[in-house]
Amino acid sequence: MTDLTPITFAETDIDRIAGHSGRVAVFLEPEGRLDAGARRVNRLTKGALQRLVESERFAALKPGDMLSMGYPAGMAAEAVDVVHMPRRAEVMTARKAGAALAKRRGDSDLLLLTAATRRVADVAFGLAMRDYGFEDHKSAPKPRKGSVEVMCSKPEETREAAAPLMAVAEGAFMTRDLTNAPANILTTTNFAERLAEMESLGLKIEVLDEEELANLGMRTLLSVGQGSDSPSKVVVMRWEGGADDAAPLALVGKGVVFDTGGISLKPGAGMEDMTMDMGGAGVVSGVMRTLALRKAKANVVGLVGIVENMPSGNATRPGDVITTMKGDTVEVINTDAEGRLVLCDVMWYAQDRFKPAAMIDLATLTGAVIIGLGHENAGVFSNDDGLCNDFLKAAESEGEGAWRLPLGQGYDDQLKSRIADMKNIGGRPAGSITAAQFLKRFVKDETPWIHLDIAGVASLKSESTLAPVGATGWGVAALNRLVADRFEKG
Repeated sequence: MTDLTPITFAETDIDRIAGHSGRVAVFLEPEGRLDAGARRVNRLTKGALQRLVESERFAALKPGDMLSMGYPAGMAAEAVDVVHMPRRAEVMTARKAGAALAKRRGDSDLLLLTAATRRVADVAFGLAMRDYGFEDHKSAPKPRKGSVEVMCSKPEETREAAAPLMAVAEGAFMTRDLTNAPANILTTTNFAERLAEMESLGLKIEVLDEEELANLGMRTLLSVGQGSDSPSKVVVMRWEGGADDAAPLALVGKGVVFDTGGISLKPGAGMEDMTMDMGGAGVVSGVMRTLALRKAKANVVGLVGIVENMPSGNATRPGDVITTMKGDTVEVINTDAEGRLVLCDVMWYAQDRFKPAAMIDLATLTGAVIIGLGHENAGVFSNDDGLCNDFLKAAESEGEGAWRLPLGQGYDDQLKSRIADMKNIGGRPAGSITAAQFLKRFVKDETPWIHLDIAGVASLKSESTLAPVGATGWGVAALNRLVADRFEKG
């Protein structure tokens, strides 16, 4: 797994500033007041920092933005990065500043002078999240080098505040690594093996093979993978950090390691991007890693259905009728609407076995959600206003875009089939909503439920605030926050 940049915390020692040979960062309020570290930098540079602070360029900065002074006289540093940071900065402003520092850092060692700065842990988190590169399959990989030292007034307190955030970053890195991986490397078997390795963190891991899935009646899941030589699997990850009698939160992820569309073959252009169609399972995996690393006081079970959707002589055909684990029958109209066939069986299994307090499924499910929401927000669907509002609040607090979309009988009616209980698609109108309606048929009345369609946010063609181009790790922070706020109380 891609490692986080080493970040350490220490008492402010202004005597070390002059000799630091990498980059030095100072944090200044809009008024330009200099703390002890900044005053030392200003003295070493013979007033250059003060002149920059008094300039129109500094006045034009927005919170979290920065300017750099290259090769400052009087210092060994290659640059001084001057960060505009209000004393009572918002969380996302601090994280934005950390991300900007990561981009400027390159491979240089970075010294942060944060004595008068609040939200230092969030600065460190933003830096850790943005300091990511996926180099696993390059012949001459160039992983990020260097380290970060944070000088602050209360290093132990800041280290403790940063620790759970670093656990989130590790979970997000796992999600990114999985989502970025090519399908000839991240096979269904390899995916399951990577998850099994997390037993070392205290998770209980079970890998269910095709024979076990068949015995359980997961026929729709198996139908998606039957055209592939790669065996379908379901991996169950349990974190039991809460009370013995507390029902768990169930997280269910779509893990299609590659999606050709099956017999309903996708167009060739852009098909290479379908390595990310296991993004929902990637997020579930990353959340479970985060919860284990920070020893969450909650019971959470993560279940991922891992398959490959390929055309072959044994593949499911349009027009086939398949019986789900629940017992309902599905007429397959389009084999490229396969994610819901994977999820419905795993969701039913999760409810039958674990009787969860709530259930959340995640999937790169529809292109329609991108048409509706672009790449700024995931689509959110729910049968429970309280749970949904708690998630939306968690997502907003973590800067992860999410927007609730409606459900309703009219959309459900689009799934009517002449020969089976339902079709697997409802036509072009409201495609992301009819997909959610399909899944809702597999949610028991007593189960609070959220469906997250993350097709637009799981992987991006342009960088975001906290991630470079490619997999984002969207959802790890928001779901971790939801667990902390709703399921760890008391």
